[in-house]
Amino acid sequence: MAATRAKKGGPRAPLPDPAHLNDPSLYINRELSWLAYNRRVLEEAENENAPPLERAKFLSIYASLLDEFFMVRVSGLKRQAETGGTKLPPDGMSPEQQLHAIRQALVPDLKRHAACWKKSLQPALHEKRIHVLDYADLARGEQKRLRSYFRENVLPILTPLAFDPSHPFPHISNLSLNLAVVLEHPEHGERFARLKVPAELPRLLEVPDAAGHTSSIGPLRLVWLKQVVAANLKGLFPGMEVKAAYPFRVTRDADQEIRELEAGDLLDTVEEVVGRRYFGSVVRLQAVSGIAPRVLSILTRNLGLTPDDVYEVDGPLGFSALSQIASLDRPDLKDPPISPVVPHALRHSRDPFAAVRDRDVLLYHPYDSFAPVVDLLRTAASDPAVLAIKITLYRIDQNSPIVDALIEARENGKQVAALVELKARFDEEKNIAWARALEAAGVHVIYGVVGLKTHAKMCLIVRRERDRIVRYAHLSSGNYNTVTARLYGDLGLMTADRAIGSDVSELFNALTGYPGEGRYRRLLVAPWRMRDEIIKRIAREIAAHRKGGGGRLAFKVNALVDARVIRALYHASRVGVKVDLNVRGICCLRPEVRGVSENIRVTSIVGRFLEHGRIYYFRNGGDEEVFLGSADIMPRNFDNRVEVLFPVVDSRLKRRVIDEVLAVHLADTLKARSLRPDGTYVPVAARRGEPRLNSQQRMIDARAGRVPVPLVKGARKKTPVRGVDL
Repeated sequence: MAATRAKKGGPRAPLPDPAHLNDPSLYINRELSWLAYNRRVLEEAENENAPPLERAKFLSIYASLLDEFFMVRVSGLKRQAETGGTKLPPDGMSPEQQLHAIRQALVPDLKRHAACWKKSLQPALHEKRIHVLDYADLARGEQKRLRSYFRENVLPILTPLAFDPSHPFPHISNLSLNLAVVLEHPEHGERFARLKVPAELPRLLEVPDAAGHTSSIGPLRLVWLKQVVAANLKGLFPGMEVKAAYPFRVTRDADQEIRELEAGDLLDTVEEVVGRRYFGSVVRLQAVSGIAPRVLSILTRNLGLTPDDVYEVDGPLGFSALSQIASLDRPDLKDPPISPVVPHALRHSRDPFAAVRDRDVLLYHPYDSFAPVVDLLRTAASDPAVLAIKITLYRIDQNSPIVDALIEARENGKQVAALVELKARFDEEKNIAWARALEAAGVHVIYGVVGLKTHAKMCLIVRRERDRIVRYAHLSSGNYNTVTARLYGDLGLMTADRAIGSDVSELFNALTGYPGEGRYRRLLVAPWRMRDEIIKRIAREIAAHRKGGGGRLAFKVNALVDARVIRALYHASRVGVKVDLNVRGICCLRPEVRGVSENIRVTSIVGRFLEHGRIYYFRNGGDEEVFLGSADIMPRNFDNRVEVLFPVVDSRLKRRVIDEVLAVHLADTLKARSLRPDGTYVPVAARRGEPRLNSQQRMIDARAGRVPVPLVKGARKKTPVRGVDL
């Protein structure tokens, strides 16, 4: 890479001409940045100061993220390589180069992942009387009791599938855990079979005591289901000797295309595509370390894979199963629970409409409770003055009080419209079920917009008050999901602002009718000009800085990929605008490159809660502007999705977002990692003499009244935070 950060007093590395901001060396590869994010998740699992069950959670999340990465990103690269696609990403890497770089980056990470479990977390759990054991290490009596469990609960649902000249190679379903069984037939010699480990049973079984009981009282002894199955194969293959059983797992292409324009019924089409997901081409084979070469050869040959598609794992396969351990009822081994608060404006009001009509209400979950959102909809469902409710539903929890409120509202004769996004990846089946349940209750259900995915989070309540119609809107960065509202950091706004309400109403009409570019007063809406509006505001910041100095931009997003916005930020940096970017996941911008991005600082926070909120701050010559919403800085958000960014108009709430949310996250020195010009991340150093700051814990402590807000004294006027003067 030609562009590197210049060190004080040292030689300056060669740089591309700053005028050519399309130079590939100025962009970090998206896929490698995704893997860097996964690595930061792995660091949380490796943190020996964290509670053990929280570490197990992060080890499980790492495995799940990697599954998705192969199902979606690697599968896409393989398709491009096979079809000879010529469109390259801004970093200039071909599909083949990216696939090679992915493997090179992953091999050491997977070794770290396995070592974290075997050498660190498993012993740490053992110290807390949670014993994850190998079947071979169990006492004879324990093995006998598990054999009994196997015969009664496992054997009836096992289906061994032979592979020989008279039996074709069986279909291996996506992400299933399997055993490649090597057998010896007395007449025909060596034979092979595939046995699927039942997904209907827990991956870890509790070892019964002498009385045949299991209990959470006392030490908890667990054993892997696959080992129980492997140790009791003899009865499945009578007359044959079981020589070996090797666990393996395949990952298939799950990013199936939905051809909406050719679809007669979108719901049926999505169901069909989801069904095909189980039969997509294989993109990865995971096998237990030490698998016999001839067995591995049989698998790779019949699955159509190359050696580079094979990953041997020194430890259990399907580490996402550790979520079973993370969910154990051991609060002493988890982070202390938090008590989300209800904002003062709503806490002392029995009428949420009166409270919101009086002033806008800002909610920052999970530190603020999600209950006010549920209560607003429940109140609307039974309020005679409410005429209509409109809402977008993207990811819905299993027992959704939001859906219950919508159904109740319809039963009470109100007009209810719900846009249920059927194309929400990996939630399609659940959303189909919810769409049918809502339709059965009489709710007008829209399945989304042809050619677009509706990712905007918004709700509109239309109410008759005296002689006029009043619109109440709730807009958010997060889903209408009571479960994720306790786990994700999301920002929402309740407002009766007329201009915002009118915009939301117009957007809903476009989504339920025929979408097109509207004239929105307050909202920035994708795919209609959102990117252009952001770039226009960056250009405005450049002009203001040239005129009077003090240019500042600060964005908090999940991902930064869009090359046009990145180039605009490079331009801002080159004229002296200070840019702070808090990007949780993928970041393709290369910061701190002399002459290009030396005024740009990028940090990422991975912590107890998933950083999911989006904040866009523009200093604007002192007339500060703040937007919140659903959109990240990615081509898919700008071009292929319906997204909404909404302004924080209330000056009091604007200062809260700037001083009490954005500034605090930018000041994190414990969970934050700083992106270096070479694409690696390093811990953020605290200033000498200053205690380390965990921004998420700071939010918890602030809600509990244990620390003052904002972060520093006098921040209502000006908040200097590590070079960010907000």
